Amino acid sequence: MVEWSTECKDWSDRIVRRQSLIPFDPLFQSEADYALGVFKSLRVADMPGKPTFGEVCDQWVFDFVAAIFGANDPETGNQLISEFMLLISKKNSKSTIAAGVMLTALIISWREEEELLILAPTIEVAGASFNPAAAMVRADEELSDLLHVIDHQRTIRHRVTRSSLKVVAADNDTVSGKKSGRILIDELWLFGSKPKADAMLREATGGLVSRPEGFIIYLTTQSDAPPAGVFKDKLDYARDVRDGKIDDRRFLPVLYEFPQALIKKEAYLDPAYFYVTNPNMGRSVSQEWLEREMGKEMAKDAGTRATFLAKHLNVEIGMNLRANRWPGADYWAKRGDKALTLEEVLSRSEVVVVGLDGGGADDLFGVAVVGRDKESKDWLAWHHAWCHKGVLDLRKSIASRLRDFEAEGTLTIVGDELDDIRQIAELVDDINQRGLLASVAADPAGLGEMIDALAEIDVTPENGKVIGAPQGYAMMNAIKTAERKLINGTLRHDGSALMAWCVGNIKIEPTATAIRATKANAGDAKIDPAMALFDAVTVMSRNPEAPRPPQYQMLIVG
Repeated sequence: MVEWSTECKDWSDRIVRRQSLIPFDPLFQSEADYALGVFKSLRVADMPGKPTFGEVCDQWVFDFVAAIFGANDPETGNQLISEFMLLISKKNSKSTIAAGVMLTALIISWREEEELLILAPTIEVAGASFNPAAAMVRADEELSDLLHVIDHQRTIRHRVTRSSLKVVAADNDTVSGKKSGRILIDELWLFGSKPKADAMLREATGGLVSRPEGFIIYLTTQSDAPPAGVFKDKLDYARDVRDGKIDDRRFLPVLYEFPQALIKKEAYLDPAYFYVTNPNMGRSVSQEWLEREMGKEMAKDAGTRATFLAKHLNVEIGMNLRANRWPGADYWAKRGDKALTLEEVLSRSEVVVVGLDGGGADDLFGVAVVGRDKESKDWLAWHHAWCHKGVLDLRKSIASRLRDFEAEGTLTIVGDELDDIRQIAELVDDINQRGLLASVAADPAGLGEMIDALAEIDVTPENGKVIGAPQGYAMMNAIKTAERKLINGTLRHDGSALMAWCVGNIKIEPTATAIRATKANAGDAKIDPAMALFDAVTVMSRNPEAPRPPQYQMLIVG
């Protein structure tokens, strides 16, 4: 029996020392050598002199290719490692390497009439994957005799086995019914914004069930927005396998990203560390070019810089920091604390304000629970949101992101019964029964049903427990107060991805004498939970005192 593990717990040391991120030798060296012989002989047509992969590639490429093909058991034909993920910065010849890997698979495949597949998110990416493969065939007379390039179909057919390599732009129609056993999915990050990408990829990869020699390769750079959908799911899983949190030896992650210690020091801004996510430095990647471009980006806004860092240095974007962003967004991530659960906030607080902000049927209903710490007097914030299931259809561009928040536990998706009002009222009632509730602060517009539900638990405007929070330009004081407390660290929050997204969506509109917070993009950029936070800040900034618990009041009266 062959024994191996795909975890690589010392990856942070390996990547800085320029060592391989694949922690084992090929499982079957003879298979790896055979495939490498084919791969190394392929010519890179867009380079001067059309050199072979063997002449121009660095060792990390050969290690990756050897790990893929060297995992195939020659006695049984089974592929012992069947999923691979390569996360690498832009311009590291990812698409060219992808073409070479899949062309190698086509050449050495023993199965007749097989369909190999490169699945791209767009027609443009499909062309970027197919063109290098076609050029490799045309650059070699022997390959041209063996393989037939069909440009208009983006297909390369093996003349002997009649197997074919197809490059397709992904949608439900193109992948339906595919029986491919060997699949490469290019630019996985772009699939993250597709609401039905998970189902589409399941359809495309269904052929592996009956093809034990098959494999899936995911190739990607970092996303130019916070990771979402199927990309986030696969990246999180890959990291957990690499770090030993998940034992899955059939999945091999090769992730060129900065270790957290270097992220905290912002070492990615130092040209001396550019090589960390650019293993092809000095080959397809120019150190001089990166340094020059970094100099340009440092003179620009942080939002533009974040995109450059994501694509060329694989620095994950936490939130969308655009030019007209809320200044508090720059400090938001620093003040996150995953330990601030709802119960933690309530147990540590001497008084609590609940902020509410609800929109229409295609919006979120945001809730912010802000407590004042008994000891430090710092503000502690916990957030949650609700939405109707119809939002997933009305706002398809953010559907996958909303599903991520649901999985995170920070968003509840309700059906036609619209159970959000009842659940929010129960939350408020629990806080009130604990004797912590100063008041509920809410945008007065559109809260008729909510007001009725709160009245049933004796939380009303008449008894001072419901306060209309000023909106528009009148909210300026709350916005400024929140950002100041984020800067000095006296406002901490639960560190949820939901709020990071909402805070990043805030656009500040200034006038000569005031500011107001609004959406960066109408419709899809939701900010309701962040507005609920500002509502709560409106009241908390007045230094409220908590009333005694209702049970205690009744005892005194009796």
